[in-house]
Amino acid sequence: MKRRSGFSIMRRLIVELDSLAPIMAITITMGVLGYLAAIAIAVFGSVAIGTTLGDITFISFKSSIIVMLVCAVLRGLLRYAEQLSGHYIAFKILAILRDKIFTKLRKLAPAKLESKEKGNLISLITSDIELLEVFYAHTIAPIAIAILTNLIITIVLYLINPLFGILGAVFFLIVGFVIPYVSSMIAKEAGVEYRKDFAESNSYLLDSLRGLKEILLFNNGKKTLDKINENSINLNKSMHKIKDHEGIIKALTDLTVMIAILTFVAVGFGEYISGSISFSEMIIGIVIIASSFGPVVALSNLSNNLLHTFACAERLFDLLDEKPYVEEISGEETVESNSIEYSNVTFAYPGRIEDVLSNVSLDIKKGDKVALIGKSGIGKSTFVKLLMRFWDVNEGSIKIDNKNIKDIPTKSLRESQTLVSQETYLFDDTIMENIKIGNRNATNEEVIKAAKKASIHNFIETLPQGYNTKVGELGGLLSSGEKQRIGLARAFVNEGNVLILDEPTSNLDTLNEAEILKSIKENCMEKTILLISHRKSTTAVCDKVFKIEDRKIINL
Repeated sequence: MKRRSGFSIMRRLIVELDSLAPIMAITITMGVLGYLAAIAIAVFGSVAIGTTLGDITFISFKSSIIVMLVCAVLRGLLRYAEQLSGHYIAFKILAILRDKIFTKLRKLAPAKLESKEKGNLISLITSDIELLEVFYAHTIAPIAIAILTNLIITIVLYLINPLFGILGAVFFLIVGFVIPYVSSMIAKEAGVEYRKDFAESNSYLLDSLRGLKEILLFNNGKKTLDKINENSINLNKSMHKIKDHEGIIKALTDLTVMIAILTFVAVGFGEYISGSISFSEMIIGIVIIASSFGPVVALSNLSNNLLHTFACAERLFDLLDEKPYVEEISGEETVESNSIEYSNVTFAYPGRIEDVLSNVSLDIKKGDKVALIGKSGIGKSTFVKLLMRFWDVNEGSIKIDNKNIKDIPTKSLRESQTLVSQETYLFDDTIMENIKIGNRNATNEEVIKAAKKASIHNFIETLPQGYNTKVGELGGLLSSGEKQRIGLARAFVNEGNVLILDEPTSNLDTLNEAEILKSIKENCMEKTILLISHRKSTTAVCDKVFKIEDRKIINL
């Protein structure tokens, strides 16, 4: 994917503000007035000296002191107002962006989630978006504030002496634009590299935590720890590049400011000697330039933060702009699933040359109980994922009720199908709520009935809080077999016409398998069943058995 420029990323981030623009205008106004108040404190101090020398007569010494005190109070109030409105915008826009990301992921799923590293996504949703707060609270407003404030200061300096105005404009541009621009161009790759290393480290750490039991069982602890240390070292190296660059830029900025002040002292003294300005005007000009670099120095310091921010924003926009493998179809339509027809279906996963399925055809009628068998990785799960439209076929078609599934509303298609996979995902919630995922409108009585069908009710009753027992993160407080039976209970409480079972009894013993199969047969008479299994005993519940071999489907 083509890399975005810093300006294009900034423009896109600003566009995301949309309705929050009026509040941003308030932030900028408060910021400009606040900086002017801060500068005025020092300026009116020099004015007070001018009144003592007799060079300044338009204001008294006492009035100058009063103005200084008023500006000091205003500076605090205006700064507070600027920060309040700025951070309101920042956290509001972060909520909006997170909503956009989750909405996009829902459209990209499930195909996207099968191919994307989970740790990378978590890093994007959490830390990457969080870093955008720097841009919205500490970048957009400071840029506008710096431009407006230093434009006003340049005009004031020009009115004192044209040479002051020209020199001020030059130094403001160097500190506020040239240094940040060159800085961002030089260190752009360092920021992207850091975010990449950060995401990879997150992903590996998350994967290691999930597989901690296996790591300990197979004595891979040292190897895993070494890899974590290696990732940490790479991360530190990336950070050191940015920090080294940050130090150089800060030193260069401070040097430029010092040169500017010394230049004003020399030029001001020359103008005073020539009689172009008074002594007080010389002092005021030097004080103004010395106290007015705050806004542009803030811009210079931003360049290092922007390395992270732009890298995060680019990853964010790459995801938001990504085209889904499957385009959702809107609308409401009842799907009866009276017939399912695979017609010359060919499919290969993106990025792979070899087909998983080739010219596969199969007719399934309502109420059919169909088993799919075959070696691991042969395409059994792919066969049903195409029916659920996780992916779209490359060639041929899949029709339900003589209508291409590409034309069936996605919501209606999902509601007509129920999947029980080999790995049942449980949320860190109660057993009752985990079963109700199959049907949010189900009553507690219907949940209990479904649990009895799945042979899990008696176990649940032995728990201290029964159906209100929490299962823990990833269902960690339950065994694999218990989780799988809760997955089956979800299927029984669901009202879909097609039940898709992907190794539904793989984590059950022979006795429990027999009970589950009996329950499926007795309670799913009207439903169409597609069952994937390696066990011959499991296929006994089906009246049709097919084998997938060499990318083809064979009737047994």
